[in-house]
Amino acid sequence: MVTIATTLLIAAVVTTALVAGLTRRDEPSGSRGPHTRQDARTGVDLLARVTDYTARFGPGTGYRPPTRAERRTAASGLKLLLDGRPEQAEERLSSIDLSLATVTDSATGRRYAEITDRTDVGPAPRGWGRVYVETGSPARWSVQIPHPVADRNTERLGVGVLRGGHGGVLVIAGAHRKAGRGDAADVAHRRDTVFDAFCDELAERRLPGLQLHGFADDSAPGRDVIASTGSGRVGRADGRLLADELRARDFDVCRAWVRSCPLEGHTNVQGAKAAAEHVQFLHVEFANALRTDAPRTARAVEAMRRLTAAWGKGGTT
Repeated sequence: MVTIATTLLIAAVVTTALVAGLTRRDEPSGSRGPHTRQDARTGVDLLARVTDYTARFGPGTGYRPPTRAERRTAASGLKLLLDGRPEQAEERLSSIDLSLATVTDSATGRRYAEITDRTDVGPAPRGWGRVYVETGSPARWSVQIPHPVADRNTERLGVGVLRGGHGGVLVIAGAHRKAGRGDAADVAHRRDTVFDAFCDELAERRLPGLQLHGFADDSAPGRDVIASTGSGRVGRADGRLLADELRARDFDVCRAWVRSCPLEGHTNVQGAKAAAEHVQFLHVEFANALRTDAPRTARAVEAMRRLTAAWGKGGTT
């Protein structure tokens, strides 16, 4: 015989299951990796999360070139995410062992969709990188880090820029630039990488891009920053805005559209794609002395945030 107590118990169990199901459905598209739901609720330090990830990078370690089909799948997964279709994005990305989660940055309270590579925690990481997309606002611009660790602390600069404005997308390469055979992992100069596939999708959506690099101090003595529009001319107004903001903070900036500078990024493939799409692109090199000095780094990030704030409002040309 079914008693009233038994009926009430069954009802409670069913209600709990329904609530749990709704909670899971309300969670942003989660990964099968660890800490997805905990991260979304309690927050993580985004800078620590990124630097913990890049800390394992080194020459000769952790890179496997993707196939053309894998690159296309990665790009289409990002497209679905930016189109506001996270469930379909998760399914697409999962087919090539990429995960989609949501993290809340404890420093800012902002939430980001996070694309990661499931192989990163395994014995043979592929090194395909990560993407962070701010949720709750349309994507307006990107900051790109093609050579994390190899260009020391550029990953820190990237997180600083992302945190400073709404509508940002952060794309980080997943391996040291010398991790693969030859230049296979040098994503700034190769079209056959997942990093480039992600950046192509952003350029095709007409999102202006800010790509950050680092140079040895003796490569451009006396210079703190080298700013360029790469192989294109689009974005010179953006470059002037950034250079002026950097100069106002006591940085010596070589403006490649005014004079010849070293490391102008003319062979950068993401810049070439942006030029073909007539989209703003800035290739910005920072001296080692700047990147390893916290107060100077903070000032440089502040200058870049002025630019991304303008981009977030649809400003500059």
